[in-house]
Amino acid sequence: MAKRTNHSPSFKARVALEALRGECTVSELAAEYEIYSTLVTRRKRQAAGGMVKVFAGGGRHDQDTLHAAEVKELHAKIGQLTVEEDFLEKAFGP
Repeated sequence: MAKRTNHSPSFKARVALEALRGECTVSELAAEYEIYSTLVTRRKRQAAGGMVKVFAGGGRHDQDTLHAAEVKELHAKIGQLTVEEDFLEKAFGP
């Protein structure tokens, strides 16, 4: 049984970019990179789908904003739990 090859993200991006350019056929790219033609097609589809997300406003800025809001909410929860713990400790002793 043949061992599966794990390609690096940069290799996958290079294959996808060349497939999107359309200068070579899928078969030519597959032969050039020594991979199956289905992988070339898959990388091309993944790249096109990823670009839709980037241009649809799902960029890095939105993720940073969501992350910052989540961190702020968690810090508030930690503060609330600390106050409750201190109160209960004083009420019932150590």
